[in-house]
Amino acid sequence: MEPAALRLVLPGNVRHNSGGNAYNAALLRAVEDLGVPAEACEADGDWPVGSPADRRQFGRVLTDADGGRVTLVDGLVACGAPDELEAAADAGMPAWILLHMPLGSHPELERRALQAAAGVICTSGTAAADLRERHGIDGIRVALPGTAPAPPAAGSQPPHLLAVAALLPNKDQLLLLRALAGLTDLPWTASFVGSDTADPAYSTLLRREAAALGLAGRIRLPGELRGAALDAEWAAADLSLLISRAETYGLVVTESLARGIPVIVRQGTGAVEALAAGTPAAAAGGSVADSTAGTIALPGTAVALAGDPAPLAAVLRRWLTEPALRARWRDAALAAREHLPGWDATARAVLAILGIEPQPHPTSSQ
Repeated sequence: MEPAALRLVLPGNVRHNSGGNAYNAALLRAVEDLGVPAEACEADGDWPVGSPADRRQFGRVLTDADGGRVTLVDGLVACGAPDELEAAADAGMPAWILLHMPLGSHPELERRALQAAAGVICTSGTAAADLRERHGIDGIRVALPGTAPAPPAAGSQPPHLLAVAALLPNKDQLLLLRALAGLTDLPWTASFVGSDTADPAYSTLLRREAAALGLAGRIRLPGELRGAALDAEWAAADLSLLISRAETYGLVVTESLARGIPVIVRQGTGAVEALAAGTPAAAAGGSVADSTAGTIALPGTAVALAGDPAPLAAVLRRWLTEPALRARWRDAALAAREHLPGWDATARAVLAILGIEPQPHPTSSQ
């Protein structure tokens, strides 16, 4: 009998580099490395929800299956199309949902989709807790993101700050700009690296604000970078920031820690879970609270933020002016780097939940 295969249905309209896209691509590679055939299938459409034609086409994707494939659907597609998930389940071909971020704008559609699915896998404990609280659905499983090994960042002089995220209002780069505007008496540089085409109006606003605040010579907004150009930004960084208003995890946080770079995140978001990923408590399977209760050195900090940039500016000023604090965060980041799980752990978790056995690679005869 042929081994079971995995089919992952992805949203075709998300082209910029995102945490969800990075997770999906890394999962597929790691699943194949474990000897399980894996296939990416794009669902074209204006997701979430999409048009009636988009959803009909998605429904055909769900029912176009053979007996050896398990279908796992990105939540950005699945949670806006409950009718199609219900029809697939009625036809004896229920699909699983891989949920990166809850679909807060359409709770009723999301609830029906989750109930129709064969099961739900969340990519963070934060997302799973949110779904349980809002929908009262039990049995949600979690497969945390892995992290690819990376060399420790060398850093820069003066210190270089790095914010890697698409330029979008939720990522709140505008608040970061305004916090940095109050620190021009100190030496530093910064890069905001991320897609400037996902929301062109917001990207234009950021560039205009940087110029108006007199920061154009201090801050680079190079757009989305990949390969050697992105590696160079990581290598130059001394501090990473992810201050999204909403975040279920934040892969960029663990990517920072993999390079020994401490991180500032926004309190109350899933990025706090990612910040604790390499702590001893997390490595032992403990909760986020175990790692963030103040008894364990974190590789950075979580800041309570609203619309006022002053709290963020105050934390950045401390980091820039207190060598002992910089050293403590850096040491904690280097320690966390040694305990981050790889993508093989993510793939094993997903396959175990789906009931698919990894296939041993054949050994060559000597």
